Amino acid sequence: MRAELTGGLLRDWQQRNRDATIPHVIAELRKAGNLDNLQRLADPSIGPYRGRYPFLDTDLYKTLEGLAYEADRSAGAREFFEEVVGLLEQAQADDGYLNSYFQDPDQPKQPWSDLGWGHELYNLGHLIQAAIAANRRLSDGRLLTIATRFADLVVRRFGVDGEEVVDGHPEVEMALVELYRETGNADYLTQAQLFVDRRGQGKLKHTIFPGEYFQDHVPFRELPSVTGHAVRMAYLAAGATDVYLETGDQTLLTALERLWDDMVATKLYLTGGLGSRHSDEAIGDRYELPSERAYTETCAAIATMQWAWRMFLATGKASYLDVYETVLYNAYAVGLSVDGTAFFYDNPLQRRPDHEQRSGAEDGGEPLRRAWFGCPCCPPNIVRWMSELQDHLAVARDNILYVGVYADARISTADLTVSVRTAYPWDGEIAVTVEESTAAEQAIALRIPSWAVGARLDGQPVEAGWAVVRKQFAIGDVLRLTLPMAPRAHGSHPYLDATRGAIAVARGPLVYCVEQQDVEVPVDDLLLTARAVSAAIARQQDDLLVLELTGGVAPAPANELYPVITEQTRESAIGEVPVTLVPYFRWGNRQALAMRVWLRTERDN
Repeated sequence: MRAELTGGLLRDWQQRNRDATIPHVIAELRKAGNLDNLQRLADPSIGPYRGRYPFLDTDLYKTLEGLAYEADRSAGAREFFEEVVGLLEQAQADDGYLNSYFQDPDQPKQPWSDLGWGHELYNLGHLIQAAIAANRRLSDGRLLTIATRFADLVVRRFGVDGEEVVDGHPEVEMALVELYRETGNADYLTQAQLFVDRRGQGKLKHTIFPGEYFQDHVPFRELPSVTGHAVRMAYLAAGATDVYLETGDQTLLTALERLWDDMVATKLYLTGGLGSRHSDEAIGDRYELPSERAYTETCAAIATMQWAWRMFLATGKASYLDVYETVLYNAYAVGLSVDGTAFFYDNPLQRRPDHEQRSGAEDGGEPLRRAWFGCPCCPPNIVRWMSELQDHLAVARDNILYVGVYADARISTADLTVSVRTAYPWDGEIAVTVEESTAAEQAIALRIPSWAVGARLDGQPVEAGWAVVRKQFAIGDVLRLTLPMAPRAHGSHPYLDATRGAIAVARGPLVYCVEQQDVEVPVDDLLLTARAVSAAIARQQDDLLVLELTGGVAPAPANELYPVITEQTRESAIGEVPVTLVPYFRWGNRQALAMRVWLRTERDN
């Protein structure tokens, strides 16, 4: 099956990726010394290894994966691709090993000496994914040759008869499964399965953080909940799902469904963000979801989408794509500035008026989005995922075309070609037109999101899940889907202390927020009601749909930090004020002022 974005917001994002983000990332990688680190392996006079981390090669690999899609459509992309591939060919050791940090003769650490923090297998995972993308999209097998040589070394060293180890940062698991799919070599699938099964059995030397941080305190199938470092957790789960997809190991799927359900019910932000702790970039306890301290790393958003997509493939359930879509339009999209050259590493749901937003533990820098980071994992990750958005629109299976993510697109299978026309996510009208079809009976399944109450397909009501039309399609047939997009007010679970009694606003798949620029009173003094949200008006503003409504103004707060509450205490507005809400993914592109997703609500008792 092939899909191509032909218009709309997602295509605009891809064009921005080509025009701005890719050239910016290439320039920053050059400036940061990522290429120098490879070059100095042949010419030590270039200078010492640059960067504080031993896994910076991955940022080249993630970028190369994106360039496999955009090499001939983005300025300087092809030249950069060729240069990096040449350096990798030159740098790879005779046994297949490749890592510019550990191969550096000036480094005291030896290869494989620090699997907890060295990330050598994590590096390999991203190299494999870049190699497969280049082989499929560019018919260029050079990276695949490099990657398979390294993977073969890993199989020899850590395979069935080798050392029983795991990497401190999961990622290689899903890459090895994909390498098996690409090459047919079952050793790679076996190795992925081994890495999943070994985790939690004391195979990893822990330093700084305990085993829970690495998802290594109990075997994967026994994890009681998603836990530890958020990116690691979601990458591991995505890899385990891939292993299930190829082996049919039901014990894995049972664990995966349990972990997913618990995450969605207790640990996922309204935006789809995952991870509530800055100290260790971790997920936190159930219902530990503070807004202003939300970490929700951009890489964790991408990892969550990878897991969601695979769970959809494993089960066919549309609910996984509901979460995928929420992450896509909110927790992922917010990580990139409107001009495509500045980034959020962490993605809070609130900015206080006196807060200086920083990224992780780094000092200094711009007060909001930044051009680059000391650990720049997120920008190249954005590049590769943005280039692959069309690969996550639809799936053809069992003579059914499942259209799961809506955008202007052309989707083709062996027997059916359709065009999708829509202004989604701003509008819920979707037209699917058959352009080519065989004579055989076929089916088209359209996802009905859980929020789309009152959805209709060709005028008939349809429920959340999949709406399936099965018939002998003729050229020119049109399916017309209407997804109502009334603004809605969200509350939160009573155990979620940080937002108890507050209201958040969403419309369609988009979460909205208020920035101080768009309301006359301090955002902390703004009161909303569900009734006001239901009466909100969607209005075009530049390239966005904003929501306009009337909010209440809270009385001046007591000077006491912890005033006494009596039966007469009420949260009632003393006035009204117009409010404009903007999509959460667009906050932080103006002056650095206060912002809130969750707003105080006027109470009746």
